[in-house]
This record gives sequence, C-alpha cells and structure tokens, in this order.
Amino acid sequence: MGFFTDTSVCIGCKACEVACKEWNAIPDHPLGFTGMSYDNTGGLGASTWRHVAFIEQPGRTAGADGAEFRWLMASDVCKHCTHAACLDVCPTGSLFRTEFGTVVVQEDICNGCGYCVPACPYGVIARREEDGRVWKCTMCYDRLGVGQEPACAKSCPTDSIQFGELTELRTRAERRLEQLHEAGVGSAQLYGHDPGDGVGGTGAFFLLLDEPEVYGLPPDPVVTTRDLPAMWRQVALAATALLAAVAVTALGARS
Repeated sequence: MGFFTDTSVCIGCKACEVACKEWNAIPDHPLGFTGMSYDNTGGLGASTWRHVAFIEQPGRTAGADGAEFRWLMASDVCKHCTHAACLDVCPTGSLFRTEFGTVVVQEDICNGCGYCVPACPYGVIARREEDGRVWKCTMCYDRLGVGQEPACAKSCPTDSIQFGELTELRTRAERRLEQLHEAGVGSAQLYGHDPGDGVGGTGAFFLLLDEPEVYGLPPDPVVTTRDLPAMWRQVALAATALLAAVAVTALGARS
C-alpha cells in the first residue's frame, strides 16, 4: 500500500498536516513566519510527519492580472522506501516492515541511538528533543489495520493525496501524467515511482510540476547502505592481510 501525491491539484490548505497531527497525537512545535513564503512548518521532522511546501516562482506563468507568477504546492511525507536504509542500520529492531509494505517506528523499542537519522537519503527521520527517540510517518498503521485510509488522504479535499495499492496507483499516475503532457505541461514528471531507482521505488511517490530539487527532494536518491557489504569485504581483506603480515613477521623474528 502507498501514497500517490498529485501536486498539480494541491491547494496548500494544510488539511493533511492538521489531520496527521490530530490522529497521531503529535505534539505542537513552534509555529511562525519562517520567511519562506506561507510555509510555517519548514520541513518534515519528528513532530511534523506531513509538510506542505509553498514554492513561489516569479516569471513563470501569467496570472489573471497579467503578472508572471506561479505557485507550486506539495505535501511531503516519509517515502517508505522499498530498500530502506533506516531498517538496515536500526540495532534494536524498532524500525520494521509492516504487512502493508510500509516502514514504521516502534517508539517503545527505540533507544534513541539516531543511526537511522543520517541513513535516510530524504532526511525524513528526526529525533524528538523531549524524549530522545526518533519519529516519522507510520502511514497511519493503526488505521490500515482496521481497513481505513490514512488520515491525511482522508482529509485531502482535492484528492491530491491518494491512497491504495501501489500497482494501481502507479497506473493512475501514468494516466494523469499523460493528461498533463497532452495539456501542454511538459515539465510534469513522476518522482519515486520507478522500482529500478536507487531505493527500489518508494511507497509514497509524487507527480511534480518541476524538477525535484525545486521541491527540496534529492534528484537521484540512493539507499545509503548500498555499499556496506562491499565495504565490509574490504575491511575483512585488509584485516586478513594485516594478520598475515604479522604472522610472517613473527616467524621471521623466531628464525
């Protein structure tokens, strides 16, 4: 199961942010003007599991008053990667893969080591200062267990956030992309939908109207633990070579 977020119909209402906080009992965090347009949350974090970005683009599309200006709005969330580095590095098993294919943190098992924080290629996971543990989107695991859709998707008034089986969502996304291209929106593109990408595809993917970097997303994310097996092999070879050199030296000293 997963999310398909169509940013072309996002109106920036932040209903998803509010619904996420209310359902998951996420504590408040200081709100205020950040100096970044109307974005008063700034980004994803331990107490912000949904973040609606407001991106101003002067000089793009002429509005009704003739001014060239475009808003890009997008609701960001944990990507629930197919190859999740956070799972690879968690020493306690706090992070686990659910029966729905999502990635969830068990807060009662998390010891606050923070290894998963730098491991995430999207910078999604964060540690909450109040208790030292890490937190992120669970895709409303408790709701899924009783056949309900996540709170953010349920609250979205424009169906910008769509929830369902990933195979069906990918088909739906391809159709929507074709519609936008036929309408002349050549910059429209899908992000995170490809199982052949650096994280094996994500459980939360997006239709964007500009390059990923514009939305603060990495253009070519790669699972950060991809090279660990090769690195450990190199360490083992180096250790073996060192032991062999020590043995040769010891034998030479005896003779």
